[in-house]
Amino acid sequence: MTTIEGTVAPGFEPVRDAFAANFDKAGEVGAAVAVYRDGQPVVDLWGGQADPATGRPWQRDTLQLVYSATKAVTATAAHLLAQRGALDLDAPVARYWPEFAAAGKADVPVRWLLSHRAGLPALDHPVPLTDALAWDPMVAALAAQRPQWDPGTAHGYHGRTFGWLVGEVIRRVSGRSPGRFVADEITGPFGIDFFIGLPERERGRVSRLTFAPKPDLATLAPEAVPESLRPMIAAARDPQSLFNRAFQVTDPADPDFDSPEVQAAEIPASNGIGTARGLARLYAALIGEVDGRRLLTPATLADATREQATGIDRVLLMPSRFASGFMLPGEGFTLGSPESFGHPGRGGSLGFADPARGLAFGYVTDYIVEGAVDLRAADLVTAVNAAWT
Repeated sequence: MTTIEGTVAPGFEPVRDAFAANFDKAGEVGAAVAVYRDGQPVVDLWGGQADPATGRPWQRDTLQLVYSATKAVTATAAHLLAQRGALDLDAPVARYWPEFAAAGKADVPVRWLLSHRAGLPALDHPVPLTDALAWDPMVAALAAQRPQWDPGTAHGYHGRTFGWLVGEVIRRVSGRSPGRFVADEITGPFGIDFFIGLPERERGRVSRLTFAPKPDLATLAPEAVPESLRPMIAAARDPQSLFNRAFQVTDPADPDFDSPEVQAAEIPASNGIGTARGLARLYAALIGEVDGRRLLTPATLADATREQATGIDRVLLMPSRFASGFMLPGEGFTLGSPESFGHPGRGGSLGFADPARGLAFGYVTDYIVEGAVDLRAADLVTAVNAAWT
């Protein structure tokens, strides 16, 4: 039985039970979960191994790469610039990034980048990984790329490109890389343990990823797949589908996210590294005060979390709902109350806030589960909801 460390406030004991059950029944390797309520921490738990190969235990300050949960942090930076009057989300991207106007994109507003409506989830010609990590070659390729659909007419998950697209706008407006801006204006001032572009001094705290076996899609019988997921499975089997091309914008397509080079680079859609406590604290500071300060005003938050896109996703081929950089509750993505917003990450991690109840949640895991039913985060959210009521 895995030893669970940390604290829970009275009434939140079900979260500890659900967290322990993830290790006992769901194969959890190393993980942490944190919850804030009305700006105060009420759950802070961790357990398991940060590196099964060496037996290194997960500790209070262990850092975890959270894949697409990073997108919410990048979006927060854009909204902070908008709040300060430096960025107009409804202005054309080309106002701030003139090269972006190429290939019929002159009128695409910044908000469409945030809400996955720009039609740029894939590249006709993937960029070598070393060039992508260097930043400029990737943003040049995206500026030159023709959209995959008429921008604004549909939405489709920009799984990898989101970070470079939104990040370049942040860079042009602020004069700083998105990771530097986040460190200077968000994570540093608010005491949030999270990085986009990991400093070398922090590398020893990072857990090592462990990947669960994936189902073999080639041999998966059609009747074994729920009808709602069949279009996505069919697309996953097609190497030329937009579903696959959206996650193949670099060569090689799937970087080694354990490598020092990838962790040190800035990939603002998918290589954020932090703690569950850091994610929860970020969301708590979005919806209210933490230690007497909040990140976004109520008006900015309302604009940031207003629905911008809903329906069948052109990339994922299943329903999705997006605000400006945040995912909203819907089919397959259940959070708290209808006012909740947040973002999951590949393989399990999740951060979200429920402003109606003053709750902020962060869960990070080094056991990456893909293509199979994974209820670890969902069970923790259920336990949080039960504890609140």
